[in-house]
Amino acid sequence: MTVQLRRYEIEPGRMADFLQWFPTVLAVREQFGFRVLSALAEEEHSTFTWAVAHDGDEADFLEVEARYNASPERAAAFETFPACITEKEIGFATPVV
Repeated sequence: MTVQLRRYEIEPGRMADFLQWFPTVLAVREQFGFRVLSALAEEEHSTFTWAVAHDGDEADFLEVEARYNASPERAAAFETFPACITEKEIGFATPVV
């Protein structure tokens, strides 16, 4: 299993918009075999952090993610995206607990 940690900075005052939209993209990711391990919103600093997993190694993850990114299902989900992410940090993580 490979875990990707994704941290977003959200425009101040837009967290509710993002959280309302977020389940839309989760449903699509799940169609491609991704599993959300955690998703945390931190309103005070306008950050959203989530961990998403997929079976296999990083190369497998990236291959499936490329298909997901190019899919019409993802494009449809992003038609309603509130465009409120100002910065992203994305990387692979190793579970320690």
